[in-house]
Amino acid sequence: MLPSTTSLLGQFKTLSDPIKARIVSLCAVAECSVSELTAVTGQSQPRVSQHLKQLCDARLLRRFRDGHFVYYRVATKGGDAARRRRLLELLPKDEPQFAKDIELLRGLRRFDGLEPAQDKDRALHRALVELTVSHPLGDLLDVGCGQGRLLKLLASRAQRVVGVDTDPKARRLARADMLLAGLPNCTLRQGDMVSLPFADEEFDTIILDDVLSDGAHPEKALAEATRLLRPGGRILLLSSLAGRNADDMRRNYAEWAEAQGMRLAKPRRIPNKNPDWLLAVATPADRAVAAA
Repeated sequence: MLPSTTSLLGQFKTLSDPIKARIVSLCAVAECSVSELTAVTGQSQPRVSQHLKQLCDARLLRRFRDGHFVYYRVATKGGDAARRRRLLELLPKDEPQFAKDIELLRGLRRFDGLEPAQDKDRALHRALVELTVSHPLGDLLDVGCGQGRLLKLLASRAQRVVGVDTDPKARRLARADMLLAGLPNCTLRQGDMVSLPFADEEFDTIILDDVLSDGAHPEKALAEATRLLRPGGRILLLSSLAGRNADDMRRNYAEWAEAQGMRLAKPRRIPNKNPDWLLAVATPADRAVAAA
């Protein structure tokens, strides 16, 4: 038999186990830790770990580390991603056990620390959504995502969404909010904005989310974002103006972009009167500039 056929038959065999099927169903909607899967399935931790190893060996799940924790989820990339999606579509969407498991996971992740968007951020949210109308987000990276408010706002307009933040508590809260919001295309990672754990040209849209102004090396952060940007993609520069002057920030944007050989669309003050945010679109000089 062809290797692809042998692999597919192995995946069918792996999914024939009810506990493994429940684990895969959970990891299709959220990235899950061993302790969460143990609590939801009622299995012992060694047993869950054994199931996870077999699911990873069958290329149904992938494993990644985030700080002190290890998470598992259904891989959305790779040469066999389309075949894996078709296989997992065979799992019944109306299975009561799957729905019960997801509710249990949501209960584990329900935190009081999640805060609603502030009124002053609504104009920013409208501006970001407007940018997606004429130029789709594609695969989106939010560097400095915090608790994931922009991820939650934009996830339904993107194919794949990755949030990066150095704060483990913020990532934990973001994971909880993404699950509660029903956004399975979101993932969270730990990372340094000048050295991010992704391949070249992996994203179509990158948001540098209020990280440049306080960063020690804003030019290096822009250079790293450019490395990750696909042809035709764009970088959104976003900075809070709390305690900062909008004109000074515009000059900083221009200097940082010029130092990296980037083109910068005219930055926007949001809202225009008594602004709270400054937003601009940057692209490498040899690529077309999307209007902000």
